[in-house]
Amino acid sequence: MPEKIKTSEITDEATYLNRRNFIKAGIAAGSLAATTSAFRFFSPAGSNAPQPPELAEVKRSGPSSDGLTPNTWEEITNYNNYYEFSTSKSAVAAKAEALVTRPWTVEVGGMVQKPKTFDIDELLKFDQEERIYRFRCVEAWSMVIPWVGFPLKKLIDSVEPLGSARYVAFQTKYDPIRMQSSFSAGIDFPYVEGLRLDEAIHPLTILATGLYGKQMPNQNGAPIRLVVPWKYGFKSIKSIVKIMLTDREPPTTWNQASPEEYGFYSNVNPDVKHPRWSQASERRIGEIGMRPTMPFNGYVDEVASLYSGMDLKKYF
Repeated sequence: MPEKIKTSEITDEATYLNRRNFIKAGIAAGSLAATTSAFRFFSPAGSNAPQPPELAEVKRSGPSSDGLTPNTWEEITNYNNYYEFSTSKSAVAAKAEALVTRPWTVEVGGMVQKPKTFDIDELLKFDQEERIYRFRCVEAWSMVIPWVGFPLKKLIDSVEPLGSARYVAFQTKYDPIRMQSSFSAGIDFPYVEGLRLDEAIHPLTILATGLYGKQMPNQNGAPIRLVVPWKYGFKSIKSIVKIMLTDREPPTTWNQASPEEYGFYSNVNPDVKHPRWSQASERRIGEIGMRPTMPFNGYVDEVASLYSGMDLKKYF
């Protein structure tokens, strides 16, 4: 059994910012811009809000990246897409303070043998059993984030999927008292997303419970969110309350809102032009210059086989 690692021994933020020799588990590259202005240079103001507590001690902890420098805590937590609270990226952090994350449950069911509703503390035990650090690029821009989480596959395996299950559908929390209306946001709530089952059980797909070794901040999707690193950020649904296995392709929020712009797969593909902007280049938050967008967000070796034989311009 791996040696137990205490919270105090988890790599701190300063060490993350100086480390260059992480194990290669992938490259955090470009993501989709919600508007062309999302690619402008951005330097968010620091937040005076208290930081979340550190996560509990774990049995295994290991960062993984190819040496990319992560964005700072201030950048990651002060520039966010979370339409339930605001369509202004810089306003989300303050408004998301209203999100209540305890009590919290996640219903997991559909085409499974052992459907179950998990309390968030039960899910955190999956995290304690096998914690993964990964740098990922999410939201509607390029950002390098040291997520903490566990493989979604562990949760799916625990409910024993039926052989006929082909897709996984996700739903986020919607609280009309604390969140804005669908009319104000311009999209329907609750927010929904979906993956093919083989995408969902891929080792790179994680349920993230924190970042920088701390519990997930509200504005980043507390208390638990999806991270699918080779897809555009809107696929990585926040604040999950329901996960259902199905034999049919599930609806997804942005595909329903604008199907000509947002496909079901939403793989990072610089060769697919968004109707309103090019996706061939991207700007990383905190940087001035543009950089080429990498196919599959840099994870070609790991995930390209999932789409063998598919026309990725048609199935975008």
